[in-house]
Amino acid sequence: MKTIAQNKKAFHDYEILDKFEAGMALLGSEVKSIRAGRISLKDSFVEIRNGEAFLLRCHISSYVQASIFNHEPERKRKLLLNRREIHRLDQKVKTRGFSIIPLQVYMTDKSLFKIEIALVRGKREYEKKQKLKERDIKREMDRDVQHFKRKK
Repeated sequence: MKTIAQNKKAFHDYEILDKFEAGMALLGSEVKSIRAGRISLKDSFVEIRNGEAFLLRCHISSYVQASIFNHEPERKRKLLLNRREIHRLDQKVKTRGFSIIPLQVYMTDKSLFKIEIALVRGKREYEKKQKLKERDIKREMDRDVQHFKRKK
């Protein structure tokens, strides 16, 4: 499994509740661009319409060698999920106010591109600050422990 792109901001801005793996319906020029690592998941999200899941605002740069047969960089892309998974995600998003966002795009052993999506709830500003404080305190404690071990 080779990770192509990650949505690092998602872990800071959202509380991840459940993860799913999905395939993507891609064009040939999109596949070549993704292989070159020219994909951005920043500000992208998943929307469910008419029982189908679509990835929106995901930027896949144009492939230079494709000339006139190139793709639109921010077109909506269909995600390949099981009907039960789509129904479950749709119910959660509609009833409880959750969101669905992509976490990472990776390539499997068989050269297939998969996208890991997550059911998330947005964090409040004070929750983000609390997390940063905890991380700083832990870092200082680890530093003190290392310093103490060196003195012995």
